[in-house]
Amino acid sequence: VELVESGGGLVQAGGSLRLSCVASGFTFSEYSMKWYRQAPGKELEFVAGSGSSVSGHSTFYGDFVRGRFTIFRDSAKNTVYLQMNDLTPGDPAIYCCNRGVLYGRGTQVTVTS
Repeated sequence: VELVESGGGLVQAGGSLRLSCVASGFTFSEYSMKWYRQAPGKELEFVAGSGSSVSGHSTFYGDFVRGRFTIFRDSAKNTVYLQMNDLTPGDPAIYCCNRGVLYGRGTQVTVTS
């Protein structure tokens, strides 16, 4: 079972990034998938989630998202995405994909003002 993230990088405030997480080793559609982030010196923070096929892949978000981020998945590619718009200086962190107790290594997001 493996989760591999990509898509992070450096972006100006107000810009956008799309993160990807490719999953392998399990039946992707049967699991809820989530994104978390961790900034230096801060605790792990929930960003967004996509429910399993049983829930119709319902989506849910951390309070701070406020409509700026969208989580979606492509089951044919075993990939969950996080589209991030209107990035702010409060968003820089390592963003990690999650399934249950499993986390990927993450991808770094940096925002310049």
